[in-house]
Amino acid sequence: MAKAPEVEVVQPDGRIRRWGKISEAGNKYLRVVMLEDGETIHNAFFDRRFQEEKHED
Repeated sequence: MAKAPEVEVVQPDGRIRRWGKISEAGNKYLRVVMLEDGETIHNAFFDRRFQEEKHED
């Protein structure tokens, strides 16, 4: 993932969702869900539903 995510959303429970385009994976978007501390990764997967202009809040 790039040094800075393209989109970042903080969920009501404090978890942080970040998306970044991965060129090595055919420009797919990787979604990383982190715990409130901003360091611990809870989950990561390629998000097929992500759209650059319109993302889930």
